[in-house]
Amino acid sequence: MSTDVVQKLREKTGAGVMDCHRALKDANGDFDKAVALINERGLTKVEKRAGRETGAGLVHSYVHNERIGVLLHLSAETDFVVRSEPFRALAHDLAMHIAAAGPKTVEELLAQPYVRDEKKTVKDIIGEVIAKVGENIQVKAFYRIEL
Repeated sequence: MSTDVVQKLREKTGAGVMDCHRALKDANGDFDKAVALINERGLTKVEKRAGRETGAGLVHSYVHNERIGVLLHLSAETDFVVRSEPFRALAHDLAMHIAAAGPKTVEELLAQPYVRDEKKTVKDIIGEVIAKVGENIQVKAFYRIEL
């Protein structure tokens, strides 16, 4: 396996170098199968992190066309992850989803098909970022106002 393929897999999945190398080896060099293996293995890691306390967080605001406003409280385990690009991008994407889909509760939000990829739920999208950053992430609360 070339280092270019391992790097490409790492960029696509956010997994570590050794995890990517192992997945490619287990998939006999098939890139798509390796992605599936990493996702499968990443979900196992997500489930292990689910019980961890999320003491750090941020409040993200989003206003759509000056008619819909969203405040989102998203938390993680450490400030380091809260300041990371994947976490901040997730906060923005979730706020945009809330503006578009209008969920009433956190549970309803997590179960909704994600507006940018309806094959996945919002919970799946959060799980992907958890697998990337290696920490538990939780939506604590959100508020949506529409004129």
